[in-house]
Amino acid sequence: MIDLTVARAGPTAVRQLADWGADVIRIEPPIVPSRAGGHTSPDYLNLHRNKRSLALDLKSDHGREVLHRLISQADVLVENMRTPVKHRLGFDWETVSRLNPRLVMGSISGFGQTGPYAERGGVDQIAQGLGGMMSVTGLPGQGPVRAGVAISDIASGLQLAVGILVALHERERTGRGRWVHTSLLESMIGMLDFQAARWTVDREVPPQAGNDHPTLGPMGMYATADGHMNVAAPWGHLWPTFCDHIGRADLVDDERFQTAKLRAENRDELNVEISAALSAKTTAAWVQELNDLGVPSGPVNDIGQTFDDAQVQHLGVAAAVTHPIAGPIEVVANATTLEGVPADIRRPSPMPGEHGAEILSQFGFTDDEIAALGS
Repeated sequence: MIDLTVARAGPTAVRQLADWGADVIRIEPPIVPSRAGGHTSPDYLNLHRNKRSLALDLKSDHGREVLHRLISQADVLVENMRTPVKHRLGFDWETVSRLNPRLVMGSISGFGQTGPYAERGGVDQIAQGLGGMMSVTGLPGQGPVRAGVAISDIASGLQLAVGILVALHERERTGRGRWVHTSLLESMIGMLDFQAARWTVDREVPPQAGNDHPTLGPMGMYATADGHMNVAAPWGHLWPTFCDHIGRADLVDDERFQTAKLRAENRDELNVEISAALSAKTTAAWVQELNDLGVPSGPVNDIGQTFDDAQVQHLGVAAAVTHPIAGPIEVVANATTLEGVPADIRRPSPMPGEHGAEILSQFGFTDDEIAALGS
């Protein structure tokens, strides 16, 4: 697999496949000394593990020739550059499919490969705003709020990884590669899921709901004696069980809260009653007691508390690797488990050009050609 990605969306797609064993060759420009530190940043170390690196100047004819030789033997190429850039650098779909008809090419753009915004550069925050995410994030009346992670980048990377796997499977039947592409905008709207469906089906514009579920209640965040907790008890036996345990069995018969629809409509009044009851005990006490009764609940952690959690540690979400410069570190492990086939961290993120000679030799370059490239 050839990795021609930048920023976050494309590398996220490649990382998924690298973790599952894909032999990934990351193409990077020759290192600029002033930017060398970026290759040991937490973000870079987490995004680019399990890859080898080849430094190529794709602005030169010779660099593009080398790239084309690699493409002619590759299974997959992944990129997330604007259309004019990939045409100028020689890895647009028309070119690469001629070089290698079996190649699967995966592309992520800001807003789509065609259309009125196709030539625009896209970043996550722009996609969050254009795609509607910021309108449903935050407290009611607060005004638009950015989600706390680069959600359109991450979503588009995951979407593209799935598409690449489908294209590889389809190639087994047809013998031909395909161009698979998504965009930050499409993936962002896809992540809206039921919030988007409220518009497509009923033409309802969803408002901000803050820390409450947009359509169900009680399902939200509440203050306790020593912090905050999340509780989900909106339906079935969960509602009366929850009310009884917090000492407010009377809420079940309250005409304002007798149905799920009414509880959602009157969530502000309901939240006042629930918060008053939950303030009597600590988060830890309520979480243990309610989970013992089958009522989903949990603490509201910061990132450090998340990684200290017993269940998170049991799942092995932090994976150890040793980097030649950064030393022993931990990165975020792949979130999917395939029993008997581990997704593991086999190698740390590479420095630019670290594996140049090794890669070129693998692709049939002679010692003289490798020496001429300075790899």
